[in-house]
Amino acid sequence: MQTPLQITFRHLPRSDALEARIRERATALEEFFPHIVSCRVVVEEESRHKQQGRMLTVRVDLHLPGHELAVNREHDQDPFVAVRDAFDALRRQLEDQARVMRGDVKDHAPEQHGRVARLFPGQGYGFIATADGREFYFSSDNVVTPSFDGLTVDAEVQFIEGAGAEGPQAKRVSVGKHHAQS
Repeated sequence: MQTPLQITFRHLPRSDALEARIRERATALEEFFPHIVSCRVVVEEESRHKQQGRMLTVRVDLHLPGHELAVNREHDQDPFVAVRDAFDALRRQLEDQARVMRGDVKDHAPEQHGRVARLFPGQGYGFIATADGREFYFSSDNVVTPSFDGLTVDAEVQFIEGAGAEGPQAKRVSVGKHHAQS
């Protein structure tokens, strides 16, 4: 870490064992993702409730180059459980962010727009024509909303382009909000 780990205890006494556990968990995050800029951990005992007793909150703020991740976890008795849960949740967020930063996140195909050109209700399929003159096959299994039976010829639809055995295929076909076609 570029900035040393900061650990703050609020409304409860400092604990060497809990601080050691926090340092251990922060070091594990840094081993997984070595570009961490800073990490702040606040362990706080909330005001005591007559019926609930002791309520602990652990907040972890993690700064990465260009990003910030934050987690809050509460537990009614055990600060070690709250720390574990907070760092587990933060690890999941960090894994997701690392995938994004590496470019491992799948890009979704852009949505296409067109009109239902032909329907074959008895066979359960049809064709969509786009403004640029292309046609896409779709089956009743590819229709999201309304159901296949609710489609009509000339209805405006949106869909995701995919490859089919016989050529271009429309997937996730739906009638809904449409953007102007070019």
